[in-house]
Amino acid sequence: MSNLLEIRGLSKTYGAGLNRIEVLSGIDLDLLPGTTTALVGASGAGKSTLMHLLGALDRPTSGTVRFRGENIFKKSERQLAAFRNHSIGFVFQFHHLLPEFTALENVMMPALIARIPRSKARESAESLLVDVGLGQRMTHRPGELSGGEQQRVAIARALSLSPELLLADEPTGNLDMKTSDGIHAMLTELQVKKGLTLVIVTHNERLAAAMGTTIHLLDGKIEKTT
Repeated sequence: MSNLLEIRGLSKTYGAGLNRIEVLSGIDLDLLPGTTTALVGASGAGKSTLMHLLGALDRPTSGTVRFRGENIFKKSERQLAAFRNHSIGFVFQFHHLLPEFTALENVMMPALIARIPRSKARESAESLLVDVGLGQRMTHRPGELSGGEQQRVAIARALSLSPELLLADEPTGNLDMKTSDGIHAMLTELQVKKGLTLVIVTHNERLAAAMGTTIHLLDGKIEKTT
């Protein structure tokens, strides 16, 4: 099976001279389609920076990220934006839902921006909200939903354009243990159902243990893989 992602010599530095900070150094990593991976490590180890590079939200100082064999950072900014929108879904610790819109409208938004017909966008969004257990909450606005429900809407929105890769950065960082467990179970279910490649940055040991592979980062380098 061919890799979905091939990362070679990936490094990221900020600043110059005495102010130069090396956040990532020489990361090599392969991810097969349909796999689950946790990125763990202390604060400042480079987890979120690595995720941002995998998701093409930032460009590396050196090294390559190949998505199905294509070096994504050879793309122009416009091409890179189009690639992100259609191939990668993002879930963050803070859900970033639009408060004036309903759950259904929030999930429809990426498809509407991509100029998918409204009827098709609505049908897909309704199906996704059922998948995340919010079939009865579609017309509620974010302020009328619990924190866990808001994160479920954010996950549904991340899947609206059927990405191959789902990147989740501390998706349960603001949730209590019971709610977190529900989100973990739902993510695992969705990953299997939709054949997603899932990468999660987490401090949650139980969530990391549920992933197929755990990559331990230390001072911007891969310390070990379990």
